[in-house]
Amino acid sequence: MVDSMDTEGAESARAGAGPTDVSIVIPSLDEAETIGVCIEKIKAVFLRYGIKGEVIVADNSDDDTPKIARSLGAKVVTPDKMGYGYAYLYGLRYANGKYIVLGDADDTYDFTEMPRLLKPLMNDEADIVIGSRFKGEMKRGAMPWLHRYVGNPVLTFLVNLFFDAEVSDAHSGFRAFRRDVLEKVALKSTGMEFASEMILKAVRAGLRINEVPITYYPRRGRSKLSGFRDGWRHLRFMLLFTPKYLYFVPGALSTAFGLLMLLIALLNIHLGYSPGIHSSLLGGMLTILGYNVFILGFFSDIYLNKSIGVEMSKVTSTLLKKFTLERSVLLGLLLFVIGAAYVLYLFLAWTNSGFKVLPLRGENILAFTLVVIGLQTVFYSFMLTVLTERI
Repeated sequence: MVDSMDTEGAESARAGAGPTDVSIVIPSLDEAETIGVCIEKIKAVFLRYGIKGEVIVADNSDDDTPKIARSLGAKVVTPDKMGYGYAYLYGLRYANGKYIVLGDADDTYDFTEMPRLLKPLMNDEADIVIGSRFKGEMKRGAMPWLHRYVGNPVLTFLVNLFFDAEVSDAHSGFRAFRRDVLEKVALKSTGMEFASEMILKAVRAGLRINEVPITYYPRRGRSKLSGFRDGWRHLRFMLLFTPKYLYFVPGALSTAFGLLMLLIALLNIHLGYSPGIHSSLLGGMLTILGYNVFILGFFSDIYLNKSIGVEMSKVTSTLLKKFTLERSVLLGLLLFVIGAAYVLYLFLAWTNSGFKVLPLRGENILAFTLVVIGLQTVFYSFMLTVLTERI
């Protein structure tokens, strides 16, 4: 088992980790069948490479998992709440090592491959090292088809798209990092999205992330994962931290398309059909919707910056510099006055007809759209001023 380790990684581990503590943190929930195998592998690595290490098992089991772990010399702690991420957060409180390795208790990750993860850290080539199942080998039956070819690739693609992470396996549970990284990423997630949070915050903090190929094995016993639920938790977490893709892009597209529809109807431009009042209505609705979604992006961006120190996007920071409260209010009032002037004209025409003639025109929808957006701009300007504390 131990002899299967790569020689280069082993030599590096021996050279760099002799006097250095390495903490292994393992969350567990009814893993009596495999926890012993995992700890034995860890102890074999410690012994062979002279690593002064510790094993911390954050356990909420009803079976003999904690008893077996203690009998093999592991420090067993019991989290006061349930949750995959919370178990890690709880266990990390007890970790004393300069280097920390995270791994599951179901023996799907081979702990004899730890030197591969530790080597880039000890050579100062990385701050976080992820064991990539997709760059390595997946044993038959190790991962369900849907997770392997849809779930994990899609979520990893989104992590890379949203945060420029440039990783191949964003949700691998086998990873290592220096202890000081914990202060820089300030992890808080209590569920499976713990893995996404670490990468997201590491990228935001400018930390170096490396990947090494690992082997992924079929688990023994019942899986605790819930594919759709856990996948949604990952996606939800990512979306909450990316105002650009959740708000700005959809909002800008909706606004642009809505204005285009209004313009087509107003100028009576024929594009294979005759635009009319329905095109104007759709255009007005999309414009107002898109504008409000875009503004929600400002609120979200500013809140994330104020609450947890996430850097604001260029869109928000640029517009905040250009638009003071006074400028924004004046812009809103200008839009309102233009729209209200036409509405007044429309009202006078209606009264002059004896309240009988009120033609449906695209100009009407455009005017009402300007009135709504103008008033919203005025009120949003004050709200943004409060959020940015520019009082």
